[in-house]
Order: sequence, then C-alpha cells, then structure tokens
Amino acid sequence: MAERTSDEVAAIYSAAGDSVTLINAQESKLDSDETAQDWKDRIKRNWEHLETIKAYKKEDGSTSIWGSESFTAIDAAVVKGKAVQA
Repeated sequence: MAERTSDEVAAIYSAAGDSVTLINAQESKLDSDETAQDWKDRIKRNWEHLETIKAYKKEDGSTSIWGSESFTAIDAAVVKGKAVQA
C-alpha cells in the first residue's frame, strides 16, 4: 500500500467527524427500529472506528499518519461512547 496523501489523510480526519457527531447526538437516543443492544453496538462501532483511525501508521509501521490534527473532540467522543457500554 502506498503512503496516504495529505488529501487522503484530511478525508479520513473529516470522516471521523461523522462518528463524533453520531456519538454526541445519540448519547441516549434509540432509533425507533432498534433495541437497546443494537444502539449500544452502533455507538461501540463508532468509538472503535475512532480509536482505529487514531492508530493509523505510515508504511514504515511505526510513524503516525497524523500531523497537527486536534483529537480533542475525537478523544471526548471515545470516552462518551465507552461510557454507553458501561
């Protein structure tokens, strides 16, 4: 796999915002067609996704793809999402 371009990294970071928004907006809301467990699973998939993308590495396997991006909102969403699982 080739190194991700700066545009690809920016797109990944931008898409992470969707998971942040979902976790923050759905903190205690169930969609009408889902069970409480389905809701917890949906939140879990999103905070796990955020943790996964934070760990993305360059081809060398040890250097992060991230530069000056702020992970404050992402970290807060992960904490909030994990609290749903408790």
